[in-house]
Amino acid sequence: MPPKRKGPLQLVQRETDDIKRQVDSLVQDVQSRCGATEEAFHRCQELQTSAQKTMGTLRKLTKADEPAPVGNYDQRKQEEERRLQGLMERLNSLSLELSPPGPSAAARDTSKEDSEEDDDDDDDSDDVDDDGNDEDEKRAVKPPSQSDPRIYTALSGFRGEQEGDLSVQRGEVLRIIRKTADGWWLAQDTKGNRGVVPKTYLKSGSGVDDDDDDDDDDDDKDDNDDDNEEEESEEDEEEQDGEELTEDQDKRSTASHSNWSTVRKALTEIDATDVLSAMGAIPSGFRPSTLNKLLVEEGLTYRGSHYLQPELSQSQLSFRDLFLDPDTGRVRSRQVRTSVCFTLWSCRMIPTPGVGVQVLSRHIRLCAFDGTQVLSNIHTVRATFSSKSPKTWSFSPRMTGILPTLLDGDCFLRCSSNSPDLGILFELGVTFIRNSTGERGDLSCGWAFLKLTDDTGNPLPARTYELPVNGGTPYEKDVAMEASVTRGAPAGVFQQMLLARRQPKLIIKLKSANSRTRTQLSVLPDSLLHCLSCVHLLALHRQLLADTLLMDRPTMQNADLMCSPVLSTFPVLLDQPDLLDALRSAWLEAESNMSRAQKRDLPHLKQEFVKIYMSSVYFLLHCPSLPCQRWADPTSEEQRARVIYDTLDALKHAQHAAGQSGSPQVFLDPTHQHLAFDVTELTFDLLSVAR
Repeated sequence: MPPKRKGPLQLVQRETDDIKRQVDSLVQDVQSRCGATEEAFHRCQELQTSAQKTMGTLRKLTKADEPAPVGNYDQRKQEEERRLQGLMERLNSLSLELSPPGPSAAARDTSKEDSEEDDDDDDDSDDVDDDGNDEDEKRAVKPPSQSDPRIYTALSGFRGEQEGDLSVQRGEVLRIIRKTADGWWLAQDTKGNRGVVPKTYLKSGSGVDDDDDDDDDDDDKDDNDDDNEEEESEEDEEEQDGEELTEDQDKRSTASHSNWSTVRKALTEIDATDVLSAMGAIPSGFRPSTLNKLLVEEGLTYRGSHYLQPELSQSQLSFRDLFLDPDTGRVRSRQVRTSVCFTLWSCRMIPTPGVGVQVLSRHIRLCAFDGTQVLSNIHTVRATFSSKSPKTWSFSPRMTGILPTLLDGDCFLRCSSNSPDLGILFELGVTFIRNSTGERGDLSCGWAFLKLTDDTGNPLPARTYELPVNGGTPYEKDVAMEASVTRGAPAGVFQQMLLARRQPKLIIKLKSANSRTRTQLSVLPDSLLHCLSCVHLLALHRQLLADTLLMDRPTMQNADLMCSPVLSTFPVLLDQPDLLDALRSAWLEAESNMSRAQKRDLPHLKQEFVKIYMSSVYFLLHCPSLPCQRWADPTSEEQRARVIYDTLDALKHAQHAAGQSGSPQVFLDPTHQHLAFDVTELTFDLLSVAR
């Protein structure tokens, strides 16, 4: 009987099994410290190459390539991709352990290096491709080949500030060992030192001529070449002087990612996600939340309270985005490149975490994004869902009273970036707690991106858009979300429609704003993303800010502390949406008692706004009974809501009894306790908050 023919998918499965056996053997050898570290690192590199090659072969396979029908072909292919992805992540983590930063050949014998250098002079080209171990040993003594595509030149000097950074000099030639998506590449210099270097400091190719001690017979020729290349490098330096400022800014903006521990931490998070995935608690395509990590680790950099502050000009002597109209006394409107209003509608077919994980919050974090960096604050909108259809998320539900800011899906975006790839990044996320350990965490359930211009550069029309939800992080490509299991490929149009309905999607609607909203948006900062229901409050704050900074200061160069409790505390409300809701509720009630003439009188509006603010939210900010805010904590949220509305109700009755709204007597009433006085409650420090 002839042997059964093996299909391409089965061959890939056997290759994966073989790679897994070799990986397990390598891990066992490393743990038992059998053999040299360099040999283990070389084996790890070979396995990485094999795994990547197998992954490429697997992704090209289709069901038509099989010689015989295969049941559940798509599911088997996805399982094989997950196996290979897990092996590649294990190899990446192992590679980092085997190649720590610092000299990679510190314990190498000098006589051995000399003998290997003499034997390998005639086989340089073969060693580059076949023998990575000998290649590293030669590079510890000789400079790398300039024809190698992995060779880069440092455009400017970089001094390592943290462990794992590689300090380089301008014009130094480096060999790139590994490129990463965060922009910090693992490099090796001519002395064998290894570490991470920002890619913005590197230029492909070798721009300088290295002095090679082995070419003594051609000294005259080398001297001439050195002179010519030194002149060319001086011309390059003059052209690159203007780029160094931008590179320095990029360095500062990504300085928090410049240590080796961050790389290890990222790999650890991925491994933890894989553990939960193996338990059946996390579907494929889920990752640790990228935007939540920025909010937690970068402080105020990506929060709305930071983007609400005034931005200084390049000279630091005036403002870039805050001006007054001398004729009307109002804030001068500013038109930015991108100003859109949109509504989050719903999410469909979003996978749900499995058993053992309790979901505390389903939400979407959104921001302006150009494919590489975040260009605005990160705004969060919480989703609602029904237990009957847990895979469908809804936003802006119909309810009586004022819709809470946290649930409001009507948003706006103002952004001054001129990037042709500018769009809105939507990261679907869940905050969970493990029932067994009580550990909290934030996961990304996928992401979607809406580019705000078409191929010709024109703005997108106002209509409804269905965006596919991708798995992984915004920096990963072609990561599929968990799809419904189907037997065989869809043959008919009806089956294709059913399959399309099972794919995760985000539905949003671009819409046009009315003239009043457009006027209020035009006075806001050049870059800001928030909900539309708070635009009138942000515009009033902007007017008070302009009055204080542009009219009340003795001179424009005066930077003394200013007495303004509203300006010193109002930005905090953008990070505490329940307090922003309290202010919105109090202001709407005050507006309902105003006449039409009073609503059009700007001085009257500013005066009333300060009174309402001081007698409501300002008092709550320093109330000792108000618990600290904690994200996705139902107990804390209920306690805060109870304290906020009870306090507002008590303050309202006290003001009615006194017969005057916004009376300062409430701060002297012994029945209302508040925290000890702090001078920072009243002072607005321009130098510390200006961007």
